[in-house]
Amino acid sequence: MRAAVFEAYRGPLEICSVPDPDCPVDGVILKVEACGVCRSDHHGWSGVDPDVALPHVPGHEFAGVVLAAGPEVRSFRVGDRVTAPFILACGDCPDCRAGEPTVCNHQHVVGFSGWGAFAELLAVPRADFNLVRLPETLGFAEAAAMGCRLTTAFRGLVDRADLKPGEWLAIHGCGGVGLSAVMVGAALGAQIVAIDINEDALAMAKALGANVTLNPSRLADTALAVREVTGGGAHVSIDGLGITATIHNSVRSLRKLGRHVQIGQPLGQHASPPMPLLETVYARQISILGTRGIAASRFSALLGMIAGGRLDPARMITRRIALSEAGAALTAMDGYTGVGVTVIDNLQG
Repeated sequence: MRAAVFEAYRGPLEICSVPDPDCPVDGVILKVEACGVCRSDHHGWSGVDPDVALPHVPGHEFAGVVLAAGPEVRSFRVGDRVTAPFILACGDCPDCRAGEPTVCNHQHVVGFSGWGAFAELLAVPRADFNLVRLPETLGFAEAAAMGCRLTTAFRGLVDRADLKPGEWLAIHGCGGVGLSAVMVGAALGAQIVAIDINEDALAMAKALGANVTLNPSRLADTALAVREVTGGGAHVSIDGLGITATIHNSVRSLRKLGRHVQIGQPLGQHASPPMPLLETVYARQISILGTRGIAASRFSALLGMIAGGRLDPARMITRRIALSEAGAALTAMDGYTGVGVTVIDNLQG
């Protein structure tokens, strides 16, 4: 099969012919039809994600067609249109049985702990537990755009923060996951403050439903500005970048008893930021929540919102590229200038 492979961190992605993956007895082989290009892929390519070993094929926001199924697969067959969470769980441990597969101790993370979907084919183990059937009305590119960013924002706001209609939601960082959070928050009836240094990203956030936009480069104190425009602070705030400045701004922008959701992946120097616990967690009694990925079983609620017209992942897609352009797309993420979601929807080019 053709795949985009890098053999050195921050090295070029070369389009190579590599062996086809073997079909797991309990899994399937997918013909990849589309795959998103996510900042998490940039983390892996940059060498800051400890799960990535060289040589490596990135890509974790995928959608495709079942090409082959193992003998133990019962719920899916050749020709099915499917996607899956990027965290593939075992389905049998106490966490999975309790409905929390994103913290499975035996998880396999597509595109990180194993090769990903910047390739023509992808093996998905434990298909009956992990695969999600796609409705015919949802295109492959749109399903890939849901991938990690829309699903993670959905779980973070719906399942973790329990965002209510009318509450103020502050979104620190309007990349793919931040813009996804704008869409989800608007669908839930929240009032939204979108924060980013990129004016184009703020304009897109406004178009997707943000009530207020703020540019930290023009503010003396971002957290204070959020508290002023929301009349005391956000009820829920997310950090969509995973850097110390936005983590602090998110926590400090909350009102009393507010909920901070950590969505951006803190790596390197940002993995252990100093935290003003006395001012925030203790005195203001805020909650700090983590979120990562989504369970396959929760896709039905998200797909229902899409079918009902409350969410439209197509609005996130700003670039469609060929597999040969994936390396340039990752390199461009060295800055924060891009807007929206880039999707590889031509695996032959």
